[in-house]
Amino acid sequence: MATTVISITRSHPTTRTNADGAAGVPAALRSEWIKVSTVRTYPILLALTVLSGLVTSWATGTLVKDEVLFANEVFLYSTVLTAVFASITGILLFTSEAQHGTLAGVLTSQPARWVIVFSKSAIAGGAGLLYGIAGMTGGFSGSLLAGLEVGNTSALPRIIAWSLLFTTASGVLGVGLGMIARNSAAAISGLLVWSLVVENLLREFLHASVARFLPFNAGNGLLNIPATNDTPARKAVQLSSIENALVFGGLTAVAVALGTLLLYRRDTN
Repeated sequence: MATTVISITRSHPTTRTNADGAAGVPAALRSEWIKVSTVRTYPILLALTVLSGLVTSWATGTLVKDEVLFANEVFLYSTVLTAVFASITGILLFTSEAQHGTLAGVLTSQPARWVIVFSKSAIAGGAGLLYGIAGMTGGFSGSLLAGLEVGNTSALPRIIAWSLLFTTASGVLGVGLGMIARNSAAAISGLLVWSLVVENLLREFLHASVARFLPFNAGNGLLNIPATNDTPARKAVQLSSIENALVFGGLTAVAVALGTLLLYRRDTN
């Protein structure tokens, strides 16, 4: 009895290369954009960003009467909250999938995990940029509604650029925190407690030369807003805008790198 041998020739390699992963970047970006544009949470965060800028500036301009304020300063006061909202967006981009069981499907369709990290970071950074623009627009509108004069605008382009860098990087930081925590409640509550409580306490008790390297302290330094409790010792060791950007950007890179490492080492479930 004759035996027929069928030979199967593979036309594609069995291993994926970085080029294969890079080819999937546009699809991954499109997928992340669809999630951001269709889930109701993110438009709500954007609306809260505009509202916080409007209310903060209006209330400051209306209630503060013991000093002369100008719109070119007050419109940035809510940017700290804008950065927090941007970080929350970055957190949710990852943790929502990790908690709802869709991460395994995402990694099945795109096995190159660095592509997932890149696409989520890019969309989160874009959201942070959008939040920054929206928050400043709301803040400037609130300042004008309060009757404040615009003031000197010569330095505004530089200040706005540094502020937008802060909000953009905050979105990317959120992705890193989300990959580390893998839980929305834990990551968001940790972010809020650290940025609004712990850092303020550390800033009071740590030496000024050490406190200036705290992440959100460095981020706030990009806003060019003088703090009311700044002492001469603190002012003497303040970092420049470039140095603050390097500190905040460096810590953001560390968070994303650690989160990426954990994404590669952890089980998808």
